[in-house]
Amino acid sequence: MTAYIVSVCKVTNFTDDLKKYVEISADLVKKYGGRYIIRGEAADIIEGEYLQGRPVVVAEFPSLEKIKEFMNSDYYRKEVWPLRQGTGIYDIATYEEGA
Repeated sequence: MTAYIVSVCKVTNFTDDLKKYVEISADLVKKYGGRYIIRGEAADIIEGEYLQGRPVVVAEFPSLEKIKEFMNSDYYRKEVWPLRQGTGIYDIATYEEGA
């Protein structure tokens, strides 16, 4: 079943390492069968303030299992994930289609 990973980001320190994280993680999303649906700030905030200035990332994957493989891979955990440490607050969740 199709699954999504959704990230709401509050970047407080845009570093060269974060730039590398963005580039490398994009390649990994593709490697694990994913594709980006949304990647950036809202075009228009219709209601509320929480999303103001917070990029949102939505990536679609073939299954929750593929998301878990991506997020739990040694390469991501040991070399990629540390690149974004200290750069902001990241709220991340997974969803299944139609759930």
